[in-house]
Amino acid sequence: MKFFFRTLAGVFILFCCTSWGFFAHHRINRLAIFTLPVKMSGFYKANIDYLTEHAIDPDKRRYVDSLEGPRHFIDADHYGRQPFARIPQNWYDAVKKYSADTLDKYGTVPWVIQYHYYWLVKAFKAHDTTAILKTSANIGHYIADAHVPLHLTINYDGQLTHQTGIHALWESRLPELFSDRYNLFVGKAHYIDNPLTEAFKICRASYKCVDSVILFERKLNTTFPPDKKYEMTLRSKRKVKDYSVAYATAYHKMLNGMVKRRMRAAILSVGSFWYSAWIDAGQPDLDKLIDKPLPPEQKQKLAREETLYKTGKTLALTN
Repeated sequence: MKFFFRTLAGVFILFCCTSWGFFAHHRINRLAIFTLPVKMSGFYKANIDYLTEHAIDPDKRRYVDSLEGPRHFIDADHYGRQPFARIPQNWYDAVKKYSADTLDKYGTVPWVIQYHYYWLVKAFKAHDTTAILKTSANIGHYIADAHVPLHLTINYDGQLTHQTGIHALWESRLPELFSDRYNLFVGKAHYIDNPLTEAFKICRASYKCVDSVILFERKLNTTFPPDKKYEMTLRSKRKVKDYSVAYATAYHKMLNGMVKRRMRAAILSVGSFWYSAWIDAGQPDLDKLIDKPLPPEQKQKLAREETLYKTGKTLALTN
């Protein structure tokens, strides 16, 4: 039943609005490319449009593949007040303690990140361009999802606290309205010693934000004029009901930079996982895998985009 409601909510988001799985996912994968060293960046820049566009592939699969949904979250609070002290990081130990069915029911995102990491290492070693790009796009999606606090709780859409819709508000409406103002420059990717440990570290950091995400919106809802909470907005040439700019602005202010911090962390993490997989694969020469160089005009545009990124600015992305 829970997965049914997740799916219904997901279908609404898929067709009615951008989300962390759309607008922000595009931006996170794209900007992660600028964190890579020279020996990687040429290949990734040559395929930047693919990695941007296909950042949302796992979300699309959720509505045709019943096994896909749990890969995007982990309901940490199902496992108690201090879940990360109880959940074994090793998959087989976790299965032994809770069963595979339980893990699948309450989400598997940290292990999914680990699996995709090793698939990416394998793709680099095989010099398999298609697999490198596909796996890079996919792992970028799951890493970004793990940075969303509401992907770490049973109360994923505020449905248990009469706050239904908060998921799209936090991960969709706020990035859409405010991320163009964020300084998303995060420096260079770094090597990750243990991808599974790092995935759990990301989840722990997101889980610590859950209470604030829920509490602040509940407080705002009690004081904000009800007739000003929603407004009609234009999406894909259709008018749909969404949180008003005024309400989103007030909530964004209460969060005090949380969305920006989680986006910044996601960008650096995605780049670092790509970089680490390349290192673990023996640093293959990716320049040899470039199918065709970027046209001069696209190269110039990309150089300008990178320059803006390094100064803390971003080019607007089309929703």
